[in-house]
Amino acid sequence: MTDVAIVGIGMHEFGRHEGVSGMEQGAIAVRRACSDAGVAWNDIEFAYGGSYAAGSPDTMVSMLGLTGLQFINVANGCATGGSALSSAYNAIKSGAYELGMAIGFDKHPRGAFSPSGPAGEGRDWYGGSGMALTTQFFGMKINHYMETHGITNRSLAKVAAKAFRNGSKNPMAWRRKPLSEDEILQAQMLSYPLTQYMFCNPGEGGVALVMCKADVAHKYSKNPIFLRASVVRSRRFGSFEVTAPSLAIEHNGGPTIDASKAAFELAGVGPADIDVAQLQDTESGAEVMHMAENGFCEHGEQEAMLANGDTEIDGRLPVNTDGGCLANGEPIGASGLRQVYENVLQLRGDAGERQVPNDPKVAYTHVYGAPGISGVTILTR
Repeated sequence: MTDVAIVGIGMHEFGRHEGVSGMEQGAIAVRRACSDAGVAWNDIEFAYGGSYAAGSPDTMVSMLGLTGLQFINVANGCATGGSALSSAYNAIKSGAYELGMAIGFDKHPRGAFSPSGPAGEGRDWYGGSGMALTTQFFGMKINHYMETHGITNRSLAKVAAKAFRNGSKNPMAWRRKPLSEDEILQAQMLSYPLTQYMFCNPGEGGVALVMCKADVAHKYSKNPIFLRASVVRSRRFGSFEVTAPSLAIEHNGGPTIDASKAAFELAGVGPADIDVAQLQDTESGAEVMHMAENGFCEHGEQEAMLANGDTEIDGRLPVNTDGGCLANGEPIGASGLRQVYENVLQLRGDAGERQVPNDPKVAYTHVYGAPGISGVTILTR
C-alpha cells in the first residue's frame, strides 16, 4: 500500500455569511485548496464530501466543473469531515487513485443542535434555556466526570478562555474576542455546569484538502504533510452516547479510545510524540474528557495540566491552537477537516501568531459525533 500526503489546503472563513450558501463556501474552499496545490479542478480524480444541512456535496460539481470524477457523499454526524478524510485516505492508500479531495461544508440555522422545541415567535426557549437534547447530554456527562475525577468549574472556564484567546489570533475563526475565565463562569447557565460560553455554536464554513500518493507529493508541494493514520470507529456496548435511551450496567469507554489506539498503532507513534493536537470541543467539558480518552493523560490529571498551562500554544501539549469548535463554531461537514487544516499550517510553520514553537513535527486530530463515532488522524512532516 502507498503512503498518503496532503499537498493543498483551502478554507472558507467560519462564522455567519449572509447571502453566501453553504455549498458556495465549500466551492470557495475547493478553489483555494487547488490553488495551494497548484492543480486545477479537472486534475482531481475523485472526491469525498460531507454536509449536514447545506445540500448534497456531489452537486457542487455544477459550480466547479462537470469533469466526470467520482464524487461520493459522506454523512457521519459531527465526525462527517473526519469520515470524508478517512475515505479519501483509503482510496489513495489502496492504489486506486493518485490525486483526490476531501471536502466539507455547512450552513446551520441559529440555535442548538437538537430537534426543535414547540413552535412560536421570538426566542427559541427550548435551546435558549438549555433544554436542547445535546446541551443536556453534555452537561450531565461532564457533571458526572467532574464528580468522579475531581475536575472543577474553573478548569472548564480555562478551556473556554484558551479557545477564545487562540481564536483571536486566527483570521478564519468566528469568535475572535478573548473572554476572561470569570466572564465565562458568570455567563448564562445553560446546562449545569456549562455556561453559554462553554458551548460551541452551529455555524457556517467550508474546508477542502487535496491529497495524493506520497511518492508524487513533491510534484504538487514543496512542503507536503504526510497522513500517517486516519481512523474512524463506532461505539461499543456500554458507551454513554447522546442518543442512548438508557445506560448499560456495564460501563465501556467511548469510540474515541478505540480510534486513538488504532491510529497510534497505524502511525507507529505514541501520545508522547505528539507536538500539537486538535481535540473535539463541542463544549469545554468535551476537551477535558477527550484529553484522557485520546491517551494524553490519565483521568483526573487534566486539572493540574490546565492549571500549569500545558495545553496553551507554548505549553507541553498545545490543544486546539486555532480556537477549536468553541471559537470557530461547528459547521458539521467542515469541522473535522478544519482541525486537519490547522495541523497542516502548524507543521508547515505557517500558523502565524498562533504558531506552536520548537518546530512541531507530529500532529493529531480527533473529532467526535453522535450517536458515537470518533475519527482520529495523525500527520507528520
